Amino acid sequence: MDSQEFDKHHDAEPNHPFVSESREGNPAFEWAIAISVVVSAIIAWLGYQMAATGIISAAAIISALLRLILRERSPWKVRSVAFDSFIGLALGLGLLVTYFSIRLLL
Repeated sequence: MDSQEFDKHHDAEPNHPFVSESREGNPAFEWAIAISVVVSAIIAWLGYQMAATGIISAAAIISALLRLILRERSPWKVRSVAFDSFIGLALGLGLLVTYFSIRLLL
């Protein structure tokens, strides 16, 4: 596809969803999530898996609730409000359920 064809095709889709682009989300919030993941990894490496799981779960649940409550003003945007909220809540609760179910088996 040459550049003229690309421009025609690109201009034909004005409702293209923007994902993880400069106009979406808040870089400071995204860095805070990244830092929480790094802190969680360090804490897990030190042997505190429950605390590490709690940090990741809390970050996921908090970001999901922020997206659900703030909607389009949310600092965390990936797709739609429903999708982002569902994924965040499911990840947070799923991690906790998985962690505690494994603990019950041991």
